[in-house]
Amino acid sequence: PDEQVVDPYLVASRLADDAVIAYHSALQFHGKAYSLHHRHYYLAKQRLRPFSFQGQEYVAVTQPKTPGAVDDPDPGIEQISHRGLSVRVTSLERTLVDVLAEPDKGGGWEELDRSLEMIEFVDLDAVVDYTLRFQNAAIAARVGYYLERRQQEWMVDATYLERLASCAPRQPRYLDRRRFPSGRLVKPWNLIIPPSLLDRSWEEPE
Repeated sequence: PDEQVVDPYLVASRLADDAVIAYHSALQFHGKAYSLHHRHYYLAKQRLRPFSFQGQEYVAVTQPKTPGAVDDPDPGIEQISHRGLSVRVTSLERTLVDVLAEPDKGGGWEELDRSLEMIEFVDLDAVVDYTLRFQNAAIAARVGYYLERRQQEWMVDATYLERLASCAPRQPRYLDRRRFPSGRLVKPWNLIIPPSLLDRSWEEPE
């Protein structure tokens, strides 16, 4: 037993009856994380303390409450067979929105930007519908900004951007004022984006 390595996704999926692998851990599970992290996030309705096991850290996140249809109170959760057991994990579409809503749980902005570039295709209806459930202007703007950046790759129709832009902040707002106190204003999202993110300054020159 001391030498047997237990799959961290199976551990996370069994830490609560309603556990759901989420945020950067979901990106890793779907094979869309730029970097592999040893901190594993999972959603749970009850508050649970973080702990470490076999060099992995497990952090419970109380499931965020988002307004929406009564018949679908917890959208974007998939049951997937993994190593012979069923695990619950947020869909790629929900994960995209969740990490933009809480970038620290997605590994930070550089990791997020690199990871989201690895996604080849998303269900745009699911992305926009889930985003609008938050009724949060900043989240709508962040998602809209990233969809616009991937407009060609993901074949994002202008109607999706218009739906999100109509919910964007009325006044300029920093993407992340705590980390990026300066930047350039990007319309129609009214987001002040740092040059490092706009120009992808961390990328190696060709």
